[in-house]
Amino acid sequence: MEINKIKDLENLKRLADGYLNTLKPNNDKRGFYRAEIAVMNYSELGCIITNMLKLCILALNQEECKISETVKKSSIDVGLVLEVVLQLFPNDEFELLSEINEVLVFNDVETS
Repeated sequence: MEINKIKDLENLKRLADGYLNTLKPNNDKRGFYRAEIAVMNYSELGCIITNMLKLCILALNQEECKISETVKKSSIDVGLVLEVVLQLFPNDEFELLSEINEVLVFNDVETS
């Protein structure tokens, strides 16, 4: 039985190495991770931040259908915000969960 546990652990480590890609270790003693987004330049980063803030303002002020007149361009590029969300979405990690589930189901069937 101990050999099976070692094989399972090695298999999980192999799966983790291939799938756990969204969070990167911060390499500090605090134990935090970072998630990265790809941007072309500071201008695009500024647009992303601005659009996210506008979306939050609209969510907070639902009775008002517009952003304050002090904001120069009031339209929100929802596509840009969704692109960032897609970059942060942990697809690989969900694949890992599927693989782990298959291993667990297979082991349950094998031991039954």
